[in-house]
Amino acid sequence: MSDESSGKLLSEMTEDEKLKRFESVETRLTVEAGSAAITIRDLLRLNVGSVVELSTLAGEHLDILVNGTVIAKGEIVTVGETLGIRLTQVVTAAERKPG
Repeated sequence: MSDESSGKLLSEMTEDEKLKRFESVETRLTVEAGSAAITIRDLLRLNVGSVVELSTLAGEHLDILVNGTVIAKGEIVTVGETLGIRLTQVVTAAERKPG
């Protein structure tokens, strides 16, 4: 690393230096549309065109997870030809739970 904090220990860095050190680390952002508990029998019967009812109600805001932890809620939007997610609520650190 070529910045001035590259030779420092984390304990010697300011909070800004620590954040800059880690801000380029990649994470996995996931949007969870819902879940369903089904039996193996029902799973084996799924076919093209099958519909599985999910736990999320239509119009309900979806969980947004980073590395498996819920960090926000949001709603699906279209961005040109692709899907996106608009954040509608940021979950506080005290409210966070693994997904």
